[in-house]
Amino acid sequence: MGLSLTEKDELTTWIETIWDQAKEFGLDPYPTHFEVAPQHVIYELGAYGLPARFSHWTFGRDYHRQKTSYEYGMSKIYEIVFNTDPCQAFLVEDNSMLSHKFVVAHVLGHCHFFKHNTYFAHTNRRMVEQMRLHAERIRGYEQEFGWREVEDFLDVVMTIEEHFDPTAPALKRKTHEQHEDDRLHSGQPSATDYDDIWDVSGRGDRPRPPARKFPEEPEKDLMRFLIEYGRDLTEWQRDILQIVREEMMYFLPQMRTKIMNEGFASYWHEKILEAVDLTSEEHWEFRRLHSSVLSPSGSRMQINPYYVGFQILKDIERRWDGKVEVGDEEELDWMGRAIARPSGEGRAKIFQVCEEDNDVTFLRKYLTEPLIKKLDLYTYKLEEVDGEEMWVVQDTDWRKVRDGIVDSMTNFGQPILTVEDGDYKRRGELYLKHAFDGKSLDPDYTGRVLKNIQKLWSRPVHLETVQDGQPTLISCDADGDITEETI
Repeated sequence: MGLSLTEKDELTTWIETIWDQAKEFGLDPYPTHFEVAPQHVIYELGAYGLPARFSHWTFGRDYHRQKTSYEYGMSKIYEIVFNTDPCQAFLVEDNSMLSHKFVVAHVLGHCHFFKHNTYFAHTNRRMVEQMRLHAERIRGYEQEFGWREVEDFLDVVMTIEEHFDPTAPALKRKTHEQHEDDRLHSGQPSATDYDDIWDVSGRGDRPRPPARKFPEEPEKDLMRFLIEYGRDLTEWQRDILQIVREEMMYFLPQMRTKIMNEGFASYWHEKILEAVDLTSEEHWEFRRLHSSVLSPSGSRMQINPYYVGFQILKDIERRWDGKVEVGDEEELDWMGRAIARPSGEGRAKIFQVCEEDNDVTFLRKYLTEPLIKKLDLYTYKLEEVDGEEMWVVQDTDWRKVRDGIVDSMTNFGQPILTVEDGDYKRRGELYLKHAFDGKSLDPDYTGRVLKNIQKLWSRPVHLETVQDGQPTLISCDADGDITEETI
């Protein structure tokens, strides 16, 4: 059941009031359109990430997980907001009017963050329209080549969707001939096994370039490399790889700033709702809702980004306002000299931090020893106790705890794989290297990813890593069989 006309009018008035209050506080969000939607639409948008995105069974899986979690009271989505200009936000129609006010204030914090954080500066603010075009192209491929063929290819691509370089520039779409020309000049073998004898490439008497390392430098962007040099990919397959990579590039800033973004939005929903005129009953409901959203994670193995981000920003505000507590450390410049902080600069510092930082730099600079203790954070390890494996506390040293959290965010928790050789043993095989960080690769993950990379490369694939302290080469041959050897 949707909102009545009276409730819609009331909500419109409150959106204007909250917008004015946000602007008075110094927030500068994109213009924001709010739409009230039923729960199933909210969960569908949460699963797909944006409206009109291409269909895939993993999105349906995520939708049912979220819906089931909500129905059993384990979690609840209050809002969905998209990084577009103007921003598009959705409110759950079954929520109370106070919940709508709460969410509107929270959303305006997000929209300011989208507009001003440096990591969002490159994003396509019209990505909804772009994703609609992506979906149309993929539907066209399904009609031309069969939905099963396209679905199977998407299954392969989406197992490696996080293996791209976030610092790499956007790819320009190329024709098949341009990809072949890239391959020729890269030193990679030509399109057939006999091009060194017979000139079947149609390039006349163009001289063959001298052999050289390919790529010349290790390539972190695996998806980009496969798009440019995958010798047996068809044009529609190459296009789908580019579509998935483009969409991952759009979601990248949200992945890199989750804690900051949620903390910033939570900081402002509190400030705004404290400043507007709420009844005593609404104020009580607001405080209950605020406490629920910002409660510590129910699992010791995870952190609540709303809670941690909010607490760090509040601590920044306190310290830059000149309110000193026991355990506070002096802020040092790059030469190790103490920086004098003028009091009353807390709000300005919050705006500065949320413009310049991402989660890694945010936590490394501002997750202090007193905060680690206040938030009761520590690291875990899996250990056998009385014949059973269980997670036990590994370390409570605040620097190790902070660094452990930061390390877990490197590459979004995914192992870093670099392309070392695209013509391994001069047979066109692919040689990858795992940037070993002390954590061994999961065998199931490794086997699944290597098999899918082999399908995309169409030649054997090798991965250098470390297992049980020994350099190890894991290989996937042309039949998809996995072998290991110590090197």
